[in-house]
Amino acid sequence: MKAVILLNGEPYNGEISAEDAYVICCDGAYTWAKGRVRIDENLGDFDSLSEIPVPAPLKKFPSEKNETDGELAVDRAIELNAAGIVIYGGGGKREDHFLGNLHLLYKAKRAGFEEAVLRTNGAVMSLCGEGERRFACKKGQTVSLLPFGGDVHIMKMQGLKYAADDVRLRYGSTRGISNLTTDEEGFSFWVNKGYVLVIINEEVV
Repeated sequence: MKAVILLNGEPYNGEISAEDAYVICCDGAYTWAKGRVRIDENLGDFDSLSEIPVPAPLKKFPSEKNETDGELAVDRAIELNAAGIVIYGGGGKREDHFLGNLHLLYKAKRAGFEEAVLRTNGAVMSLCGEGERRFACKKGQTVSLLPFGGDVHIMKMQGLKYAADDVRLRYGSTRGISNLTTDEEGFSFWVNKGYVLVIINEEVV
């Protein structure tokens, strides 16, 4: 089972996949998510909501706290032993929250989640650790591979215009931005060390 987390950022316009998932809705996300997707649990401090959500929250957290509602939702997913998380509504509105949401992907991977994904209206972002990673996408999509939390060593890349073996991406460098997919079957790479933030833009060039 994976956990789907709905956040109060820019409302997600696409289809939300909740099959075989536990759906956690955070605070004000209820205003755009209700009626669109099954909600298994409402969670947060509810300082951004003017109505009582359904189902009723198991508890109400204080508005003055160390964690964002999104981090509380990730902690809840860890408690539920979820295999991974997919976050919707985590982009737009406030840049500080968006950057914080990327760190939630890092927290999920460090907790052992197989999948850590953030979907916005313009892109799909995944955080990947060591090992082989494969992604299905269309030919001509823009893809960026960025180191997250430290330097990254990529042993091999396939299906990308700027593909190379034995690539080292330095934390603090912009190398890895704006690659292009060259194969209708998608692309793959092998991480020897570090965490890679993969950003696949929805538009085809």
